[in-house]
Amino acid sequence: MVFVAGHFGEWLQGRLGPDGPVALVTLACPDLGVRVTRHGDGPLRVSGTPEVLAPDMVQGFLTALGVTLEGQVTITPDFPPGGGAGMSTAALVALGRLAGKDGAEVARACLQIEGASDPLMWPGCDGLLWASRRAEVLDALGPVPHCEILGGFLGAPERTDPNDMRFPDVADLIADWPGAGLAGKAALASESARRCTALRGPADDPTESLARDLGALGHARAHTGPARALIYAPGTLPDEAEAQMRAAGYAGVFRFMTGEPE
Repeated sequence: MVFVAGHFGEWLQGRLGPDGPVALVTLACPDLGVRVTRHGDGPLRVSGTPEVLAPDMVQGFLTALGVTLEGQVTITPDFPPGGGAGMSTAALVALGRLAGKDGAEVARACLQIEGASDPLMWPGCDGLLWASRRAEVLDALGPVPHCEILGGFLGAPERTDPNDMRFPDVADLIADWPGAGLAGKAALASESARRCTALRGPADDPTESLARDLGALGHARAHTGPARALIYAPGTLPDEAEAQMRAAGYAGVFRFMTGEPE
């Protein structure tokens, strides 16, 4: 069995300049992701959740890597496909590791199959500035401070369209990111989410007001997909916050720790 952690939206995502590449800083979710198991020999058979990876995508990915797998392969995601939590990329990375491949080779094969990719094949993925349509590390920005996230899904699944370049310019936010502490990073993430929502919707997204009502440092979102996140310093997330988030219409509400402990 191979487990690959997913993410939960992005701290930042947008264009590097009005006509620049789409770049992001992912919001890592260390404890939840995709498990891929393999049993037996013989021809490759794929089961589990076909909405994550169709069998032809699995075979195309393995061909792109120049490897083969045999036996029964089962793909089990912790999050719904199209939720903005990186399930398809995590599944591909897990398949690559099952076949003995990782890093840049896997990134290139993910790009060939998906057309856009999250940086889940790299350790410390939330410390990277990642060009998702190029599967390329643009810069190392340093670790995210330790924090607690309250997450939930708002609305219907939405798969990433690799040809979609309709994102706001966030070059100024990325420039300010490395020197910011947790409160500063939460403010930058909130502004990235705000710009995305203004451009892409939904117009009635209640996440910013919910973050304010529940005393969060800020909020983040999947810039494609329904994942939404409220950001807290460790130990400050209110006990009643999950119930209030569910009451506001979010599904799959949970809390998790992310970032680098001091």
